[in-house]
Amino acid sequence: MNRVLLVLLGFLCLNTIQAQSDSSKVSHPFKHNFQAGFTLNQSTFSDNWKGGGKSSFAFGGYLNYTVKHKTDNWDFNSDLQLQLGYLNQDGIKIKNADRFFYDLKAGYILNSKVNIFGSLNFLTQFDNGFDYKIKSVADITKDSLVSRFMAPAYLTSSVGLEYKPLSYMWARLGVGTLRQTIVLDKAISDAQLYGLEKAGDKLRNQFVLQFIFNFDKDLAKNVNFKTRYMVNFDYFKSGAPNAFVHILNANLTLKATKYISTNFQVNMIKDYDQSKDLQWSQILSLGMLYTISRE
Repeated sequence: MNRVLLVLLGFLCLNTIQAQSDSSKVSHPFKHNFQAGFTLNQSTFSDNWKGGGKSSFAFGGYLNYTVKHKTDNWDFNSDLQLQLGYLNQDGIKIKNADRFFYDLKAGYILNSKVNIFGSLNFLTQFDNGFDYKIKSVADITKDSLVSRFMAPAYLTSSVGLEYKPLSYMWARLGVGTLRQTIVLDKAISDAQLYGLEKAGDKLRNQFVLQFIFNFDKDLAKNVNFKTRYMVNFDYFKSGAPNAFVHILNANLTLKATKYISTNFQVNMIKDYDQSKDLQWSQILSLGMLYTISRE
């Protein structure tokens, strides 16, 4: 499957080179969109404050960078999303946001709405994650470590059909998809987390049917909404509790001024190999946003 993806990407590169070298053809520029920002939240109480409360300081940063390129025969898309945030309360640092996501797709255009695509997708986190239910926050140690960079990480290669009726909305059906779970931390691997077949494994391969729906549109002049829903079905786990994996990410951005914005984010995961129950997180933040776009 990886060879197929390399061939697709190779054809894309050749097509791009030919288009640039042939001055008689219409130019197809790359479209770039870069966003970077940070959020801050701080509160301080004196020791004799009778209203109750604890001093805290929260900060975070994020970066989103997309590149789009379309020729007569090819549709190329690159999407990078980075996010990391912390809450510091009484000298104790707690992570409240962490995401490393990258998606690369090359699609061969069949008609105005349908492509044959090949894609690579990578997902992990930057910093350590702990199970705060085990102990009090002040007593968290490496014994309650449940995740970290590359433990787990998910590398997914897929080929299939893409339906793109509108510039801001598309859906992909990956009929041939290899989902690889990578766990490079020994303690997490020995605990046989994230669906590893046996303790000590570092890699799990799954052949799945994948469906992805993506929506990204400016609803108004300073309002952007984007959402991405993905479901994987393991061909060899039909009927088992862990046959399906559902992931939903939704993000609403409101720009008050050119540089000040409010961001509301919701994430949901239903993955039996991680937890029997639905996982969800919600983040509301106010901060600075810097954007560069080139069409």
